[in-house]
Amino acid sequence: MNKVILMGRLTRDPEVRYTQNSAEPMAVARYSLAVDRRGSRNAQAGDAQNADFINCVAFGRQGEFAEKYLHKGMKIAITGRIQTGSYTNKDGQKVYTTDVVVEEHEFAESKSASSGSTGGYGGAPMDGADGFLNIPDNVDEEVPFK
Repeated sequence: MNKVILMGRLTRDPEVRYTQNSAEPMAVARYSLAVDRRGSRNAQAGDAQNADFINCVAFGRQGEFAEKYLHKGMKIAITGRIQTGSYTNKDGQKVYTTDVVVEEHEFAESKSASSGSTGGYGGAPMDGADGFLNIPDNVDEEVPFK
């Protein structure tokens, strides 16, 4: 089984390109995630490396999602699979690659937490400190749940 679940912050905005060799161009988004390491028993006191930087690639609709919604510094959770490959660079050296092919993206924190703003997704005002929209008591009929 080849299944990966990661949570981390984007180290840069996704780099998105579209394929040219098909009738329907497909989005290909590449980015890297900084994934914190849990406390390692082998870590030395002066060890500055406390995160892994994982290369990710998203194709098709997931690539379009990355282009539209993901930005540097956002905390996201992804699921996918590891894919290895290789190519020969312009100097004739063989280069080996390891990427996570993204199958799903999820936001791992509220928009206000990641941007420092007080508004929520879609411009809805967030009055509560917990990041949820406060619903007034007089709108009972319009709310499909209680």
